[in-house]
Amino acid sequence: MADAAAPRLVARRTFLGWWMAIILTSLTAAGVLPILVYLWPAPPKGQKKGPVSIILDKPITQLNDGEAVKFNAPTNPNTAFIMADGGGDNAAGDLAFGGFAVKNAGKVAVLAINCSHLGCSVALNDAAKTFDCPCHGSRFHLDGTVLNGPAAYPLSHLTWKQGDDPTTIQVDGIVLGF
Repeated sequence: MADAAAPRLVARRTFLGWWMAIILTSLTAAGVLPILVYLWPAPPKGQKKGPVSIILDKPITQLNDGEAVKFNAPTNPNTAFIMADGGGDNAAGDLAFGGFAVKNAGKVAVLAINCSHLGCSVALNDAAKTFDCPCHGSRFHLDGTVLNGPAAYPLSHLTWKQGDDPTTIQVDGIVLGF
């Protein structure tokens, strides 16, 4: 009976094995966790994705064929639009701080303002009905396709939907939180 109540002693080899396992696990966690935080950082405080309301200078319903309306992302709070597609310097998920609502061949498209060559802001050339990049001379048709290089890829589209009234559109964007 006395043997059952006596405390059980742990062998030295078992104790050292468990002690080494705890030390190695702690060192591995201490080395891996900073790498994981670097690879998957937490979003900054106040940053959130969602539709951004934009008021256009001219209602979408009143745009003539071959006409475009420029708009910028709101600056208070600091907001950007999320590109839906792209190529070259623009990729899906990249940010744009402005865009154009364009009616071309009866269809309305919303394009990011960033040139696909090096990301400069394109401007509307009303006379030629093109988007021109002032940095390196790329030109784009109103549907965003390349007319003249050096840009090799079309302008990026922005995902959008009609707002509550004809002058408002909802563009997928992100509030940057700074």
